[in-house]
Amino acid sequence: MTGPKTGNVLALCGGVGGAKLALGLSLILPPEKLTVIINTGDDFTHLGVRICPDIDTVTYTLGGLSNTELGWGRMGETWEFMENLRTLGGPTWFNLGDKDMATHVERTRRLMDGQSLSQVTADFARSHGIGPLLAPITDDEVATVIETDDGDLAFQHYFVRDKCQPEVRGIRFEGAESAMPSPAFIAALRGDLDAIVICPSNPYLSVDPLLAIPGVRQALAANAAPVIAVSPIVGGKAIKGPTAKLMAELGLDVTQHTIAHHYRDLIDGLVLDTEDAEMADTLGVSTYVTNTVMKTIDDRTGLARAVLDFATALRR
Repeated sequence: MTGPKTGNVLALCGGVGGAKLALGLSLILPPEKLTVIINTGDDFTHLGVRICPDIDTVTYTLGGLSNTELGWGRMGETWEFMENLRTLGGPTWFNLGDKDMATHVERTRRLMDGQSLSQVTADFARSHGIGPLLAPITDDEVATVIETDDGDLAFQHYFVRDKCQPEVRGIRFEGAESAMPSPAFIAALRGDLDAIVICPSNPYLSVDPLLAIPGVRQALAANAAPVIAVSPIVGGKAIKGPTAKLMAELGLDVTQHTIAHHYRDLIDGLVLDTEDAEMADTLGVSTYVTNTVMKTIDDRTGLARAVLDFATALRR
């Protein structure tokens, strides 16, 4: 595809929803123009291996390897590891396919050998033929903790094991206060950026862990490039995941006003779905209305083009 005439683009994203827009951007931009910075708050150690769900989702999506039927993991996956683990009485609440397990084992080996998560992530992306730079927000461990009436839950226990059923009372990011932004994030902000894109990931579970790292929010806001967020809410509902349920439990209205307020000191523009067009002039921030529901490749590239067009308009 012929991409738009643009400078460098920095995209911030979490898992499935963010990966869809990251894929769209990767299909219309020259690979050297795009850096994708990925949430690591979901990362955890399980069965002795280091698992990075959002990094793997973005990698598999941009590498053309994602399992579109399940919505996560690798295409053409097999499950002999899990079947044998079940036979042995091991914990099976977190599914790990055989191909996926190879990723986690090799990542763990390299981390134990002293490589950084940034090095491993970039190397895995190259192995899968991905041109844009993929990088974690930090090489330090940051863990999203969900505070519930039943006590604190590690993110994957809340999200996967308990299927988001516990009511959320608060969220914190352990380790964030002492974490450092990754070299790729710092380098991207020092470059000539035309746009900073916050993909339509969960603002509270996927984007806030990035912003919790000291200096990240301030560096984004201070950059000369327009910062554009794509709302994950359409018509008062979340396209993917527990965003709407989470917002309601935190006492927040599930509307574009809440999303705009959440990013109020950071963004220059907010992209809304056509279903919410009537709110566009009431949010106190520049808006762009387009289709944000990404069911097809054309939807992904169409939204990517709209976001970059919006960035161009804001720069002018």
